[in-house]
Amino acid sequence: MRTRTRSSRVVVLAAVAALGAGVLAGCAQDSEGPSGSATSGGGDGGKGKTTLTVGVFGAFGLKEAGLYDQYMKLHPDVVIKQTSIERNENYYPQLLTHLGSGSGLADIQAVEVNNIAEVTATQADKLVDLGKTDGVRQDSFLPWKWAQATNEAGRTIGLGTDIGPEGICYRKDLFAAAGLPSDRASVGALWAGDWRKYLDAGKKFKAKAPKGTAFVDSASGVMAAITGSEANRFYDKDGKVIYKTNPAVRNAWDIAAEFAGAGLTAKLQQFTPAWDQGYANAGFATVSCPAWMLGYIQDKSGAAGKGKWDVAAAPKPSNWGGSFLVVPEAGKHKKEAAELVAWLTAPEQQATFFAKRGSFPSSQAAYALPAVSGAKHEYFGNAPIGEIFSAAAQGVPVQIVGPKDLIIAQNLADVGMLQVDQKGTSSKDGWNAAVKAIDNALDQ
Repeated sequence: MRTRTRSSRVVVLAAVAALGAGVLAGCAQDSEGPSGSATSGGGDGGKGKTTLTVGVFGAFGLKEAGLYDQYMKLHPDVVIKQTSIERNENYYPQLLTHLGSGSGLADIQAVEVNNIAEVTATQADKLVDLGKTDGVRQDSFLPWKWAQATNEAGRTIGLGTDIGPEGICYRKDLFAAAGLPSDRASVGALWAGDWRKYLDAGKKFKAKAPKGTAFVDSASGVMAAITGSEANRFYDKDGKVIYKTNPAVRNAWDIAAEFAGAGLTAKLQQFTPAWDQGYANAGFATVSCPAWMLGYIQDKSGAAGKGKWDVAAAPKPSNWGGSFLVVPEAGKHKKEAAELVAWLTAPEQQATFFAKRGSFPSSQAAYALPAVSGAKHEYFGNAPIGEIFSAAAQGVPVQIVGPKDLIIAQNLADVGMLQVDQKGTSSKDGWNAAVKAIDNALDQ
């Protein structure tokens, strides 16, 4: 449930949530359950019990965090049953089909952040306004997260389960070997407030870099982190596609291309076997990392990387990922389903979700709870990840999310920037190739 760009990455990032437990416990990835389409909501659970069905994609984590079991103990008259389709790229089209027909829906459905704009714009009349559910408080959520699932009419059709505020994960040993400071405060100060300072730090690293190491994993990762810190990216407030003329997007592109041109990247594509091997071999010194990725890094770097990784604040607050829960109007138990969603996304449960699964709360009210505020990560030198990612989350701008953001981001990264990074294609030619692919994909 943590998508950034590449379509095949959708399923990988969906599964990465299961590794999020590594943030606090280092657990291995597990399975959410058998794949299959969501079944019809409602039904009697037997002996007077109400069965609520939840349809998700990938290893969503609510079940593994024990939240369903906890709710059923608090509500003995409720039975919760979950179905999961492994790949969001298969799950989401089915969800749209079921919403269109008004059948085949679970009482509660998950929606990935890259799909929420389209769902909010085109399916709001088919979904319950969860903002009116008892116990739901808008001010408990981050303003930008609440806004993502609220349409122009003020209907809030989804409540956020989690977000992906980003830091910069870095190798202390490689920084020290290159003559750079290695404590997280000094490292964060190297690039505070400006992504170009991150580029400058990379040039300093390269000058004395240990043989066989690069400053950053990929140019595409840099570009996506920068665009993730901007309020305006691919669409304007009127729903017009503006990425071609948006200075913020071109700035992200230009800086990332400079990383590639200066030889600061390991020329890797994220979430590929080669990228995984780069962690194992200490092939790069930094990577933009949301909270949920820490478990992934721990898994891929292994025991040899323990204590060598740390986390510093990113140049600017940025976000990568997050999901929502929605309640279809066609459900048989809308009231009960809305109450369950409200409970699952309440601050206390989001704090538990983070503690158990590494999924960072979209509820800002959760940040003062001990499970979040006091969270540290042993593998990353006991980095105070609760503090670091809370600060990042609260600094992310209210971002305009468009219906085809994922398509635009995918092609900018994997058609355009990947050529610049791996093949030495010029920045201009890479940009033109990406624009052509996006225009074809959007039928423009």
